[in-house]
Amino acid sequence: MKKAVFILTISAILMIACGSKQQHDMHTEAEAISLFQNEPGDSALYGLACDGCTDSVLVFLPYTGGNPDTFDIIDAFQHRRIFGQPHIGDELVVILNPEDSAEAYMVFNTEELKGTWCYMVSPTLRNVEKMPRRMQRRMMERMPDSIKQQLLVPREYSLRLKRDNTVQVRGMQRRQTTTDDMSPVEYPAAKRYTEWHLYNGKLILKADTIAGFSQEGAKPETDTVEIEMLFRDSLVLRFPDHTQSYYRKKDEN
Repeated sequence: MKKAVFILTISAILMIACGSKQQHDMHTEAEAISLFQNEPGDSALYGLACDGCTDSVLVFLPYTGGNPDTFDIIDAFQHRRIFGQPHIGDELVVILNPEDSAEAYMVFNTEELKGTWCYMVSPTLRNVEKMPRRMQRRMMERMPDSIKQQLLVPREYSLRLKRDNTVQVRGMQRRQTTTDDMSPVEYPAAKRYTEWHLYNGKLILKADTIAGFSQEGAKPETDTVEIEMLFRDSLVLRFPDHTQSYYRKKDEN
């Protein structure tokens, strides 16, 4: 009898210990998930798209932990404020309606934003802007087509937004050379961005950064860019001084 009581007592103690450990593990896991924090001043929600997303409803699992949230996106869909169609497992950024926390005002699909985006640029004759417009027009009219084809060759510029939040820019010359100075044409300048992230639904691009500082040792130059359109194969970004359209190009290893 005493032996049976002893066995039951030990079993009860082990069950309590296992239960406590399980609760501790669940608590630790929840804390690990909730370690995600927004940058100061960033009110957007970050997380993943879940099963059940439609053109009217967004099922969203926040990185801060907890159960999935369901947001109404009818108005956002009708007013083209859904940037990239959400699919299960896609990383999303959600801007809520300040007057209705159950409604998503904007949704950005970060997965579709990542990748290589390209656009074509055309050169111009060097120092041609210093000539009167009449002279510019006459010079272009008198230039043989064969010469135009040799000189005015379009070039592809690309902006690759990588998963580690770095940027790779290709197309423009890294450094000006003597050969470039002797060329009768010149291509438009473009910033060499090196870092990217989203902040309140806007694309933040930093140029020429090394460990948080520019190559000259000063704070990096930063551009805040509006995402005007995002589809699987096309992107439109509004920079502070211009709007640029892009087409997607398959990433090359």
